[in-house]
Amino acid sequence: MNTPATPVREHLLHDELRAIQERRIRVMLLAIGAMLVAISAGWCIFFMRLGYWVLVSFDLLILSVGLAVIYLVRHDRPRAATFVLLPVLFVNLVVMAAVFDIPTAEVPRSAHIFLLSLAIGAYMLLQNEHPWLRHSVPLVCLLSFLVLASSPHGIETSYAMPDSVRANGTWINNTLALFSMAVLLVIMQADVTLRTTLETDLQKALLEQQFLLHYQPQVDQEGRVIGAEALVRWQHPVRGMVPPSAFIPLAEQTGQILPLGLWVLETACQQIVRWSAHPLTAHLTLSVNVSAHQFRQADFVEQVLATLRRTGIDARRLKLELTESMLVNDVGDLIAKMEALKGHGVGFSLDDFGTGYSSLNYLKRLPLDQLKIDQSFVRDVLTDPHGAAIARTVIALGQSLELKVIAEGVETEEQRAFLSQGGCHAFQGYLFSRPLAGIDFDALVTATGFIVPTAPTAPAGNAAAPAVPADAPHLGAAPSQV
Repeated sequence: MNTPATPVREHLLHDELRAIQERRIRVMLLAIGAMLVAISAGWCIFFMRLGYWVLVSFDLLILSVGLAVIYLVRHDRPRAATFVLLPVLFVNLVVMAAVFDIPTAEVPRSAHIFLLSLAIGAYMLLQNEHPWLRHSVPLVCLLSFLVLASSPHGIETSYAMPDSVRANGTWINNTLALFSMAVLLVIMQADVTLRTTLETDLQKALLEQQFLLHYQPQVDQEGRVIGAEALVRWQHPVRGMVPPSAFIPLAEQTGQILPLGLWVLETACQQIVRWSAHPLTAHLTLSVNVSAHQFRQADFVEQVLATLRRTGIDARRLKLELTESMLVNDVGDLIAKMEALKGHGVGFSLDDFGTGYSSLNYLKRLPLDQLKIDQSFVRDVLTDPHGAAIARTVIALGQSLELKVIAEGVETEEQRAFLSQGGCHAFQGYLFSRPLAGIDFDALVTATGFIVPTAPTAPAGNAAAPAVPADAPHLGAAPSQV
C-alpha cells in the first residue's frame, strides 16, 4: 500500500481539468461579450447615420446580448450566458445573411462567415453538456454556413443593404471572423494539450503507484463507527493531492478506469485484512465505488472473487456501491452479476439514489442491501420542502423494501436530527469526519478509547450482515473534534 499522505483539506480541491476549462470558458465569454458590444455599437452608429433603423434595432439587440453575457459571467453564471449567447447570435447571423446581406456579382455575402466561429465556440462552450447538444449545435451552425455559402439567393425585401455599404462590411466581417477563429483554435489546442498531458500523467500514475485510498467513516445513530467508504486519491508529484473528480472522468473515457478499479478493489480488501486483525476495527465494512465500465466487463465477477480469494477477507465486510446510471443498460446482466457476488457474501449499495434513473421496478429486482440518500437532498432537507420530502420518501422506501438507508453529506447536527427522526440511522459526512488517509482513520477510531470485541467471522458464502458491537467506537459530532 502507498505511504499514507496528509489528509485532504476540509473542502476538497476542485476538478483541475474542469476548473481550467471553466476559466477559459469565462474568459472566452467575456471576450465574446466585449467584442459584440464594441462591434454592434460601431455598426449601430454607422447605420443610424444612414437611417437604416431596422439594422440599428438588430445591432441594439446584439449589444444587449453582449452586455447580458458579460453581466452573467461576472455574476458567476457562465452556463446561463452560454444559453443566452448561442441561440440569439445564431438567429441574428442567419437573418442578417439571408435578409440584409444578399450577395451580388460585385460583392459577396460575408455575414455568414461568423457561423464558423460560432460552431467552434459552441463546441467549446458546450463541452460539459450532454453529447447530443454539444455536437448538434455546432453541426447546425456548419450546415447553415454551407447553405448560405453555396447559395447566391436570399429573402428579397426592401431592407437589403446596397453594395456600397456591404463592400466595406465584407472586409470587416471576414477580418473579424478569421481573427476570432484563430483565437478559438488556440484555446482549443491548449485544451487538447492539457488533456494529453493529464492522460500521460494518469498512465504514469498507474505504473508508479501514485494512487492511495482515503476513508470516510460511516456511523450509526449513536455515533458508533460501523464502516467507511473508500475514496481514491491521486498523489501527484507536482499538483499534490488530486481528488477523484479531477481524474475519474478522464480514466473512464480512456479506459484506464479498469486497471485503476482493480487497484482500488485490491487495496480496499487489503485494508479490510488489516482492520480484521485489530479488535477496534474488525467489525467495520468498507464500501467501494464501482464504475459502469467496470461492471460491464464479462469477467467482473471473477475478478472480484479472485481478489477475495487472494486476500482471504470475510466477503461480508466488502460493499460495492453502484450508481443509478448503471440501471440504464442491460439490467438483467447487472442483476445476474450482483446475485453471483451476493451469493459469496458481498453487499451492494445504490449510491446517489433519486438523482437520475430511479425506477421502482428496477429497485425491487436488484439484490441490494442499502440505499444511499444523495448529499444534494441532505443539504436541502432543512430549507427545501421538496428535498425534505424526497429524503423522507427514500427512507420510507428503504424500510418497505427492508433495505438499510444511509445519508451522505451530513454536515450539521440539525440535518442529522431531521434524518434520524425520519427513520434514517446511518450517516456519513463532515459532521463526523472528512475522508482520511488510512493511518489517520485508524488513529481516529483508536482514539475513542473503546475496546470492541472482535466480530465473529463466518464463511464467505454466508451473506448475513455482521452485527455491530454495542460498544463500537464513537466519533465526535463536530469536525473540530476530529
